[in-house]
Amino acid sequence: MSNKWYCCCLFEVFVLLAAPGSSPQRVDGKKILLEDKVRILTKWTQENGVIRMNGDKFTQYVKTAPRNYSIIVMLTALKAERQCGACKKASNEYQILANSWRYSQQYSNDLFFAMVDYDDGPDVFQSMKIRGIPDFKHFPAKGKRYKGDTMDNTKGEFTADSIAKWVEARTDIRIHVVRPINYAFLLAVVGVMGVLGIVLYCLRSVLHYIFNRNTCAFSVLSVIFTMISGHMWNQIRDPPFNFKDHRTGEMYYIHPNRGSQFIVESYLIMLIHCCMAVGFIMMNEINYLKRRWGKIILALAGLGCLVLFFNILLSIFKTKNSFYPRSAFGLLHSEDS
Repeated sequence: MSNKWYCCCLFEVFVLLAAPGSSPQRVDGKKILLEDKVRILTKWTQENGVIRMNGDKFTQYVKTAPRNYSIIVMLTALKAERQCGACKKASNEYQILANSWRYSQQYSNDLFFAMVDYDDGPDVFQSMKIRGIPDFKHFPAKGKRYKGDTMDNTKGEFTADSIAKWVEARTDIRIHVVRPINYAFLLAVVGVMGVLGIVLYCLRSVLHYIFNRNTCAFSVLSVIFTMISGHMWNQIRDPPFNFKDHRTGEMYYIHPNRGSQFIVESYLIMLIHCCMAVGFIMMNEINYLKRRWGKIILALAGLGCLVLFFNILLSIFKTKNSFYPRSAFGLLHSEDS
């Protein structure tokens, strides 16, 4: 009887150890099974949508088998001293996507969204050889990872819709992105429109002075200068105002990379274009002068202003594009000169 009982116990132990998907893992000295992993991840997802992980959690729930679920991991650095403006915006979009999945009718425990901050898990960044952030990686439920399991971040398109499209391509799970209503923006729009209506009503007797040709021209030029100076790029990428090299103490106002810029650089470009426009206006106003010497002086001043600031703009362009063959004042640049 004792021999039969002993054999049964050995058989049960063998079945538990050999059963697929149920081999225990250890977390903080405690064993954890696959169903416990899924239960814990589901609980964390219901709490926040995006699961914040450190190195230990990443190893346990992402890298270590068993795993019958896919998981999307965002690798980022959100602390202010890391100076990653794109990380904050990408994190907000990632949270919108995770919440859209969490509250959708198609939600299941086949897909989870996680995040690893550099300051919480630097070992993860070293093991994954991360060279640029933010970075999005897909860890499939079965099989090894492929090149497509890392989202292409060269375009800088970190919107919830673009990430959802990439997730669908990797997991065959379509997520309908639902953005929260921005009540503050709506109130601001209503408030601005109300104030503008009151101002226009109070100034109805002088509207013909406001909406004249010069005012409209100034407004159009302001919008043009704002756009060509890179203001929209600043809004998307959120670059620093300028940069100070802590080793040398030198302050930089022009970004050396042609694909980037500082905020102060966009202000400088706007000012240069304004000065060039003033040069054009001065030359155009010649026809309204009667004195000959006045026309000559105004023409020379406008032409000089245009040439000077155009060449300053050209010098900035050459600083950011070293291959460009011309330098300031139209001088040919070559290695022999």
